[in-house]
Amino acid sequence: MKREKWTGKMGFILVSVGSAIGLGNIWLFSWRIGEYGGAAFLIPYLIFVFGIASVGLMEEWAFGRSQVKGAIGAFEKVFEEKKKGTGKIGAALGFIPVAAVFSIFIFYAIVIGWLLKYFVLSFTGAFNVINIPEYFGTFTGTANTIGWHAAAVIGTMVIVFFGVQRGIEKANKIMMPILFVILLILVIRSVTLTGAMDGIKYIFVPEWSKLAEVKTWIMALGQAFFTLSLGGATMLVYGSYARDDTDIPSASIQAVLFNFMASMLAALAIIPAVFAFGLDPAAGPGLLFVSIPTVFAKMPGGYIFGILFFLSVVFAGFSSSVSMLEPAVEGFMDKTGFSRGKTVLLLSIVAFLVGLPLDIDMAKFGTWADITTIYVLPFGALVSAVVFFWVFGADKARAEINKNSNIRFGKWFEPYGKYIFVFVAFIVVILNIAYGGIG
Repeated sequence: MKREKWTGKMGFILVSVGSAIGLGNIWLFSWRIGEYGGAAFLIPYLIFVFGIASVGLMEEWAFGRSQVKGAIGAFEKVFEEKKKGTGKIGAALGFIPVAAVFSIFIFYAIVIGWLLKYFVLSFTGAFNVINIPEYFGTFTGTANTIGWHAAAVIGTMVIVFFGVQRGIEKANKIMMPILFVILLILVIRSVTLTGAMDGIKYIFVPEWSKLAEVKTWIMALGQAFFTLSLGGATMLVYGSYARDDTDIPSASIQAVLFNFMASMLAALAIIPAVFAFGLDPAAGPGLLFVSIPTVFAKMPGGYIFGILFFLSVVFAGFSSSVSMLEPAVEGFMDKTGFSRGKTVLLLSIVAFLVGLPLDIDMAKFGTWADITTIYVLPFGALVSAVVFFWVFGADKARAEINKNSNIRFGKWFEPYGKYIFVFVAFIVVILNIAYGGIG
């Protein structure tokens, strides 16, 4: 079968940004920027996101484009070309990042189900009636979430079912512009609330002493590394759908900037409003499901803004979830010859059934999420970097990244990718385990 391609550079960038803009951008970045020094946190973050993470983004895109396959097929081809008879080893290594993102999709779909429920609650005006903290505790971890979980899986399945151009790209071309517009509207409302200035200071007033703390740099590295969906699977398979004339370095810069803009808009939409109503900006996931609904229940015009907020978060959730399902779909199709429709249906059913025990047991949910995000995903990113720069070859890697690009990397890029980036990817794996997650 002829392999689908993105319609152009902008479609490619939008789907990549859609993958990168997830729930972590909505609450984690907002909290970290304040907790680790306000504007001072942006210094290490921007250094890492442009100096390190963007290299990983280009690496995964170029790897996929060069092999015209996802992780499993690409790793297999590279190993087989390097040494006959080692293709199966490459395929096994490529399975690791694909399995990681598919495992994340299994629990991520449950969270999207929660968001769908909260979107409906905001639409019906329920935030003004229910006890929000009590409701969250009685809803999650119960059978009441199963129907919403199913809706999230079905929604993701439908988008991926229609393929690269008519499904994933078209959905992101609709969702991403709407997401940015909604976030901008929410920012205007948030920063004009009485008491919002404390939240603005929390984000922007620099606490320079934080730069002397090692943990600030570690958290900035984790935020930068994982905010671009690096993991050796998603961006690699998205790169495999890129056209040969795609300027990868230029697209990388644009994707990083769009992702940063979304993170900052989310921070400005959430944190000033949280401060205005005296709530905790470091509430973690509870920020989405307890603090923010409480804000909308108290805010003048909160009914409308609540609907807009949860619509934007649902869009962010779905744009990420399709990018988690697609690598497994592509890999399964490549190895079995199954049609896209059959593959999407089969994998969606598997993901839903495996996720059912997580629906009703938050302890199992937490364990599953920790194993996949703390251990398996960062290891997949490391494996991808090693295979690209060491097995495929740093010289070929540089040539592929430079291909049809106006930004040309010199010979210096080869040792940079081979030693510095791979070493940092290894350090990220270690730190992620040591700190129980840094991204």
